[in-house]
Order: sequence, then C-alpha cells, then structure tokens
Amino acid sequence: MNPIKSVISIVFTCLFTLTTFSQTTPAEEDQLSLDSGTIDNQFEYVLRKSGNFRGTNGQMYEAVKLSMLLTLRAHTIDSLKTVHKDLADTKAIVNAQAKEISDLKANLSNTQNDLTQTNTEKNSMSFFGAQMSKTGYNALMWTIIAGLLALLILFIYKFKNSNAVTRNAKKALEEIEEAFDEHRKTALEREQKVRRQLQDEINKQKKA
Repeated sequence: MNPIKSVISIVFTCLFTLTTFSQTTPAEEDQLSLDSGTIDNQFEYVLRKSGNFRGTNGQMYEAVKLSMLLTLRAHTIDSLKTVHKDLADTKAIVNAQAKEISDLKANLSNTQNDLTQTNTEKNSMSFFGAQMSKTGYNALMWTIIAGLLALLILFIYKFKNSNAVTRNAKKALEEIEEAFDEHRKTALEREQKVRRQLQDEINKQKKA
C-alpha cells in the first residue's frame, strides 16, 4: 500500500472522529488556521476544509488536499519535536535536581556526622589522650580524689601514731635519765660518805 494513502486513511479516520466529538462555533471556526493555533485546531481546520463523499460501499469518506495533509504532517512532526525537546529539557532539569538533592543529602549526612562528633567531643573529656564521657571522667576524678583522701587520712593516722610513740619514747628516756641522775647522785653521796668514814678511820689510827 502507498504510504501516503495510509497516512491519508489515518488522517481521515482522525478527522471523522473529531467531527463526531467536536462542536465548533462559527466564531471559533473563523479563527481556525492551518498555519497557526494548536494541532487540534489545525486538524479541525483541515476537517472543515475537506469534502464529503460516499464510497461505492456506501461508507462516508473525507477528501483532503494533499498539500494541506503534508502541511499538517509537517506541523505535527514539529510539534512532536517540540514535545520531545521539552521532555528532554524536563528530564535534564529533573536529573540536575536529583543530583542537587543527592548532593544536599550527602552534605546533610556529613553535617549530621560532624554534629554528632561535635556533641560527642562536647560531652566527653580527654584523659591521657583517650576520650571519656563526662560521667566516666567525673567518676574517675572522684575515685582518684577519694583514693588520695584515704591515703592522706592513713598518713595522718600513721603520723599521729608515730608521734605518740616518739613522745612516749622521749618521756621514757627522760624518766630513765632522771633515774640515772638520781642513782648517780645517790652513788656519789655514798662514795663521799665512805671516803669520809675511811678518812675518819685513818685519822683515828694516826692518833692512836
């Protein structure tokens, strides 16, 4: 079958359908044109400018000028190209927006990670290069303070005991020294008494 006849047959069918479902007022019909307006209006224009005839089989047909049909086809192709271009532009915009959304999500994820890390560092303390939570750090510090306080109390206790032992030893030494001094004094007095007695005996022997 000739391609042009096939196109004409399809166009006739479309025109017949448009004739059935469209109601155009005289004012609107005056505005119809093959060189302007929408594709639908151009089809309507061709339909209005076509002639009717009945075939041998009794079926109604529309007779359309080939030039009008070719012009309508060209306009339809141009419209399709425009639609395809708009679709391509829209797709490019959608892809760009999708990439932008993906980048924003990545930036948001990085920001959330930085925020989480900042909060972790804010709620933690560095102890000898190791990160600890504030609760753990405070517990460790109070444990160290309690340990140092316990050592201080033990030292004070030991010091007091040692001081008491020193005082007792010093007191005992003083008592021993006093006893020794008393004993030495007593021994000296006894020695002096014995010497006097001995001298008295010597003096008595000389007189006798």
